[in-house]
Amino acid sequence: MPYLRNGAGRKEGRFRVAVLIFENAEDIDFTAPIEVLGQAGALVFTVGPTLDSVTTVFGLHVRPDYDLEHAPQADLIFVPGGGVNKMLKDDRVISWIRQRANGARYVMSVCNGAFILGKAGLLDNMRATTTASLIDALAVAAPKTRVVRERVVDNGKVITTAGLSAGIDGALHVIEREYGRTRAEDVARGIEYRWQPDSHWTRASLADIHLPDITLPADSKWKKLVSHGDTRQWKMSGLLQVTMPANDFLDYGAKQITANGWTLHNSGNGKRIFVQEDRDGHTWLTTLEAQPDGDAIRETMTIRRVEKPRTAAK
Repeated sequence: MPYLRNGAGRKEGRFRVAVLIFENAEDIDFTAPIEVLGQAGALVFTVGPTLDSVTTVFGLHVRPDYDLEHAPQADLIFVPGGGVNKMLKDDRVISWIRQRANGARYVMSVCNGAFILGKAGLLDNMRATTTASLIDALAVAAPKTRVVRERVVDNGKVITTAGLSAGIDGALHVIEREYGRTRAEDVARGIEYRWQPDSHWTRASLADIHLPDITLPADSKWKKLVSHGDTRQWKMSGLLQVTMPANDFLDYGAKQITANGWTLHNSGNGKRIFVQEDRDGHTWLTTLEAQPDGDAIRETMTIRRVEKPRTAAK
């Protein structure tokens, strides 16, 4: 069986990009950066644990150009996110990332692909980021890494980005480093992307990231009506159909919230308030409210609110 399907190979003078692909890889994590890097003239090829076709999160079938053993050297080793758990347990993949990083100019991850770099030891004593909902999980998985809420983090060789569309910014950042800001801006305009490399916006900075999750009872129904806020506060409200009185639901939710590290700060009829300090030392308050609407056993207006108070809770 040939190791190379499409005739792509090493050509002197072209920036070479090896893209790791695997089962349940997130489509935008690698396809969007491939477009960006290709527009800049890079030679892009895909690498898989084997040459077997993989199926992405949204059902795209991709057959790798190379397997791990026969992939050529690359200037950029590119690791997307998605269903990374199997890759984290594959010693061959981790060893390949670690070994190929030695000969590459850059190693870049998108989304939770950062967990693969962390497992390979490439994030030790470095700053890194990942998709917004997994910031704290990466800090636990990579205790030697300073995990930050930023869109693109550049350590020199190792670059990590936040989730999904942040991979576009990461690819443009690599182009800027290789060819300059003007070239990167040309590519951004060419793909009709509003690139703002000097912006400090990142999805992980919005306050709703701190809203604790609640798993609803199996027989319940939830209709979201409002969800808005900014970096300091967020409010989500909706109609909940559940076969328990409002205060019973509050107690049900409170058990889950406290199990996730929040402390019950105040309890009253129709409301529970919790407090938690995040990894950066910031105090957050979250409020769970349930207001009966008509039949209290059947339909309840629920409000979940999180905020960073001006002063810490007493």
